[in-house]
Amino acid sequence: MFRDSVPEFQGEDATLTRFSVYISAVPIDTERPAERAERAYVSLRAAIIEGALTPRTKLGEESLASHYGVSRTLIRNVLSRLVGEGLVDTGRGKSAEVAEPTLDEARDAFAVRAALEREAIDVLAGCWTPAIAARLNAHIDAERVAWSSKNAKASARLGGQFHIELAAATGNALLHRYVSEVVSRTALILTVYGRDIDQQSSIDEHQQLVDLLAAGDRDGAHRLAMSHLGEVERKTLRAPQSDARSLAMILAQY
Repeated sequence: MFRDSVPEFQGEDATLTRFSVYISAVPIDTERPAERAERAYVSLRAAIIEGALTPRTKLGEESLASHYGVSRTLIRNVLSRLVGEGLVDTGRGKSAEVAEPTLDEARDAFAVRAALEREAIDVLAGCWTPAIAARLNAHIDAERVAWSSKNAKASARLGGQFHIELAAATGNALLHRYVSEVVSRTALILTVYGRDIDQQSSIDEHQQLVDLLAAGDRDGAHRLAMSHLGEVERKTLRAPQSDARSLAMILAQY
């Protein structure tokens, strides 16, 4: 069986129709439950970060379990991971739903992200190697391919992932984890409050940052990174936009 499409759902389950395109044509029957659960996590996370699943979208355990072919216990574990990343809310005994960050929470997230990314640059400036440069330049090349292919969602996702790759290159697993979580949160914030980012300029600035680090210009890298992040933060001022599509239709893309 290949899970590359899903049937139409009724009621709360109807939201799942937005999910189907986010599930690759993989022979589900050959996967172990843990592998299916991991694919469910990757799929849900991507759908939320890209804004396909908007804040307050209900994420029913039974619907998701059926959609991904896993148990409700595994779906609870997936949702728990997403709660930890600030992407899903399950507070006060209510059913899981996509989180809706407030402006105050958005400002806090960007403040933490700025501090973490400044630390990542400090560490990288002291341990820079040609291998790190090659890894980051390869990622930037992927960003350019996505942008030139007019794949806006992939381009935006890769743009955020660049900052996670920066943290990963430090070799500090805890810093990598925290940057990954806060980048995910700010990606959700941008889908709520506005995402009119000039992706081409963003890619160019990523390249400039790598070039500054390669040249040993720590201060220049700091200035560029903080300016870059400050510009992204300004995109949080717009009001959220709703999506009338059903959940299953959205998840069809993931």
